[in-house]
Amino acid sequence: MAEATPLLHKSDSADFDPPSKQPLHLDETIEQCIGGFSFAQLIQVLLLNFAWVLDSHQNFISIFTDAEPKWHCTQLGSEPCSSATDVCHLPDHAWSWDDPAHTTFISDWNLQCESSFIKSLPASSYFLGCVFGGLFLATLADSSLGRKNLILLSCLLISISTLFIAFTDNLWIYALLRFISGVGRATLGSTSLVLSMEQVGKRWRGQVAVVCSICAMFGFLSLPGIGYLNRGNSWRTLYLWIFIPTIPYCVLVFFFVHESPRWLFVRGRKEEAISTLKAISPTNNKTKNLIMALSSVAVLEQESKKVDTFAPFRILFQRKWVLRRLSTLLFMVCGIGTVYYGMPLSLGNLSFNLYLSTVLNALAEFPSTIIISLVVDRFNRRSLLLVFNMVSGICSILCVVMGEVSTRIQIGLELVAFSSTCIAFALAHIYSIELFPTSVRNSVLSLTRQSIVLGGVFSPVLVAAGRRNDFLSYGIFGLVVIFCGLLVVLLPETKGKKLCGTMDEEEESEEGSAFHGTICA
Repeated sequence: MAEATPLLHKSDSADFDPPSKQPLHLDETIEQCIGGFSFAQLIQVLLLNFAWVLDSHQNFISIFTDAEPKWHCTQLGSEPCSSATDVCHLPDHAWSWDDPAHTTFISDWNLQCESSFIKSLPASSYFLGCVFGGLFLATLADSSLGRKNLILLSCLLISISTLFIAFTDNLWIYALLRFISGVGRATLGSTSLVLSMEQVGKRWRGQVAVVCSICAMFGFLSLPGIGYLNRGNSWRTLYLWIFIPTIPYCVLVFFFVHESPRWLFVRGRKEEAISTLKAISPTNNKTKNLIMALSSVAVLEQESKKVDTFAPFRILFQRKWVLRRLSTLLFMVCGIGTVYYGMPLSLGNLSFNLYLSTVLNALAEFPSTIIISLVVDRFNRRSLLLVFNMVSGICSILCVVMGEVSTRIQIGLELVAFSSTCIAFALAHIYSIELFPTSVRNSVLSLTRQSIVLGGVFSPVLVAAGRRNDFLSYGIFGLVVIFCGLLVVLLPETKGKKLCGTMDEEEESEEGSAFHGTICA
């Protein structure tokens, strides 16, 4: 293993007054450059995290467009209608939809009597696309494309497919377009979060996560508003509404977002990295001197110069300590994903108005954001993840018990469970970013998000089963998130640790501490 070589040396130039304490590593130097918080960094954080608004739109639009429609009898008092429990057993003249038939694709295309596979095909295709995109696109952010270009590619995939959905009249094409949306969405949010965190100092990473949570909450909260304003209109109209912000966002990212200086240095593109640091760093003599030092020395050869497009994934499976850490993380977040996606999808099973319950669940993310901002820098990551997973699991199980006692108590417990899951969801993203070095960080975060999505793939099955037995949805949600939450005790703590650049740096911090080593301490 190569010894650490100082990145900066003392300069004999009269024009350069080196700082009193010379940093030893590239990451330390970048940290000192961007450790403050400039207005340029604020713009970067806001622009990048707006991607989570688009992410939420894609995740939860099916609550309204793919809903199981409600119907009523048109022959009140007639024996066939009053005794039936399924419209498929009724003649067409005996019943009618509560809303116009075009409000969801199921009623629009008369799919109410088709199999569950057919009715869930677009949503299932979307999640499948998320998994596919995360596995095959995310590594491009760590290798050839970089963070910014992958964000643009993801946003373009989402915008084009969403626009075409609004004009499709075929179930299979609809499912294909949702698959493409999932491919784009898979890397949009994760890459935006990585890039925004790599453009700020470590003391601001928690605050960046709070901005991310606020944007995700706003995206979720806007959906029932869009749905309510368009109630009675075609489900295609909802897709047009969520298409509108995607094109302007692509333009803003192209012209105003900077690439990660860490990634540029790792890829050997020193001049671009220096230019980015000059653009986003706070303007003071210290940062000017540090940037001048970076431009006057040769950057150490980084391991990513030796890898190809898919090398980040291969690196993750070549070292045993990395594989143990990664597998534990993925199992844990899979449980979080099961509840995070399952709770909103289960709202139709509750005796509440769909728009109101969706609004309440979206608003539940607001106190979650406040709680994260209060605790993220005060308590250890592992302790927080353990506590909020336990709270979510216990409240989910209590939903089953209290459902027969009071529907208000039940919805209250559901909101607490979902809010706790939102906190764990955000913390898991921060945690996964801090667990691995720059050279594979985006790939790891993408795998984390795919594991969360994988949990979401199981959620519709549990939701469907829960229509007959609440325990098969809320009860299983609780047991899964409790068990997966306990896995966090097998992972190292990362609070306050600096981000490593390469796997060699990370492994050096592991020597002598095996699986529970510190992170670049």
